[in-house]
Amino acid sequence: MNSADSVISVRGLRKSYGTFEAVRGISFEVRAGEVFGLLGPNGAGKTTTVEILEGLRQRSSGETIVLGYDPGLETRAIKDRIGVCLQATNLPDKIKVHEALALFAAFYSRNTDREKLLERLQLGDKRNEYYSKLSGGQKQRVALALALVNEPQLLFLDEPTTGLDPQVRLEIHGLIQELRDAQRSILLTTHYIEEAERLCDRVAIIDEGQIIEIGTPREIQQRTLGQSRIEIRCEQPLPAAELDSFFSTEKHAFSEDRKSLTVHSTEPARTIVELVKWIDQHGIELADIHLKRPTLEDVFIELTGKRLRE
Repeated sequence: MNSADSVISVRGLRKSYGTFEAVRGISFEVRAGEVFGLLGPNGAGKTTTVEILEGLRQRSSGETIVLGYDPGLETRAIKDRIGVCLQATNLPDKIKVHEALALFAAFYSRNTDREKLLERLQLGDKRNEYYSKLSGGQKQRVALALALVNEPQLLFLDEPTTGLDPQVRLEIHGLIQELRDAQRSILLTTHYIEEAERLCDRVAIIDEGQIIEIGTPREIQQRTLGQSRIEIRCEQPLPAAELDSFFSTEKHAFSEDRKSLTVHSTEPARTIVELVKWIDQHGIELADIHLKRPTLEDVFIELTGKRLRE
């Protein structure tokens, strides 16, 4: 990709704290108008990477370019053009929502229409509410409003739904989806598999300070595992010997009662058709069928031998 098409370019980035190397030579680019995810467990190096790109931390070595600027040298220019939503935003208890937006707007050379922004984030009726009176979800929407008050060219969302209940998380997902549809450039860090799969155009899986896979969620799944899992449950036991010869090239396994069958296939649509036809030919009643494509969690386990949230 031409670097002129990217809003972030990272080459060989490293960050050490004494003898501990938190980021170990990572490289990636974020394209204009895409949602790019850094997916990994806590302590993987995601937040350290983002803070370097935001100009909050100095890198130990490597090259970083954000919107054409070096965040280690041209911090002020970058901060004026980006929006940042942290894992947790704490404001004074007695500041009102509209006052917080006015305060943050004063930090930038350009602003958006704050009243429209409040309405867009479902905060219009909370504009005169004290920050301390807001729910967790409302506080996170305020954090997003503060990140958008300067019409940023690039938005950093660092674990934006951590600690929120499922309903609020879905609300935040909806807001991020709106930003994605509006072609905002977003760098999102998360350890939620479903968040990355739902929201991100491309993902870099990071573990112990290194990127171990990068691409679209589907590309990573196909490249690493390549197979879908088909689970079938029948009312009567299945004849094993005939199935062994029927699926000689497919990995498959029976349950102990021989009423359930799991088949791994690189062509799941074709395999399902053949399976159903075979079951019908033997006069066996099909009770349930389930297709499970490999997830990014499966990929992470395959690559690291551990679960994402361990």
